[in-house]
Amino acid sequence: MGRVISFALNPDLAELADRAARVARDGVAEFGRFSDSWMNGYSRPFARQLADLGWIGMTWPTEYGGGGRPNIERVIVAEQLIAAGAPVASVWFADRQMGPCLIQFGTDAQRTEHLPGILSGDTTWCIGMSEPDAGSDLASLRTSAHRDGDEWVINGSKIWTSFGEVADYCYLICRTSTGSRPHEGISEIIVPMTASGISVSPIEDLTGNRHFCQVIFDEVRVPAANLVGVEGGAFRQTMRQLEHERGGIDRLVSNRWLYEAARAVADVTDPDIRQRIAELETGYTLGRFMVYREALGQAPPGFSAATKCYCTEHEQRVARFVDHVLGAATMLDTQTTRSSNYAPAYTIMGGTSNIMRRIIADRVLGMPR
Repeated sequence: MGRVISFALNPDLAELADRAARVARDGVAEFGRFSDSWMNGYSRPFARQLADLGWIGMTWPTEYGGGGRPNIERVIVAEQLIAAGAPVASVWFADRQMGPCLIQFGTDAQRTEHLPGILSGDTTWCIGMSEPDAGSDLASLRTSAHRDGDEWVINGSKIWTSFGEVADYCYLICRTSTGSRPHEGISEIIVPMTASGISVSPIEDLTGNRHFCQVIFDEVRVPAANLVGVEGGAFRQTMRQLEHERGGIDRLVSNRWLYEAARAVADVTDPDIRQRIAELETGYTLGRFMVYREALGQAPPGFSAATKCYCTEHEQRVARFVDHVLGAATMLDTQTTRSSNYAPAYTIMGGTSNIMRRIIADRVLGMPR
């Protein structure tokens, strides 16, 4: 008889998951439930509660104020919070990406200035990455920053910038020079959103969500010291940032609470419904295994593209199941309607599935072009 593979958490992690589930339930009761809560659930008060629990910067080194805890613990906590729909958006990007980037590539002064506000839940960061003519192809971005004495002067436009309207800082990916290859000359610069010359226009999508924004930079001046890492050589830094972004548990459980709601009323005497539930439960198990491999450092380089691709396509399958089970009721509940209609975006945000498959072929499998 072959070995039985168990996906059960060890007692310590199971206890952490139970505690996170309780915090998530209380957060939902106090601040509301949100689909895709890491984008739509904006609440600084809840972020401060997470900070008090030590659940922001959980994996950051202790010398920078972090918890020094294993990556798997952050995944366990995040899974419970996002699956329940608790509002984690105000600090999600900074905890997941900006903090680790500043720790790895930033200066001591930058870390001293910015990490405490992230850890306390008091500051929100947006990411200036995509542009109107540069979505998944970051090497084609055109927003520029040129040096003028002790300052950078920034011009250009960013789009699909979540929380640009309310963020305190923008972690800007821009072009500081042109090189012989498209990805050369890209830099990362910290831009206070209060700087003169910044205009922000919220973008309301078809579901009524308003977290996306277009941000225009018109002769925006910031100190030269706001450069993060290597001038003109930040493409590697940005790729590292995307590794943080693409392989997370948020790509699997954004609409988990909606699945649970539909399953609770599904007719399980119907063989087709039972088969759909079995397929989705299997999908959750496989997706969780992929995310856990990332967190445990067991995945090969570039594997976050596979994780992101599989998990977001799974979320679309979840949305189709919810539509099938709830039928016309999907159109009667505003939140359910929004969640269902938003599903096509899952495989676009953070890089389209086509781009992810190309990364898998090139960087993971080493296939010829």
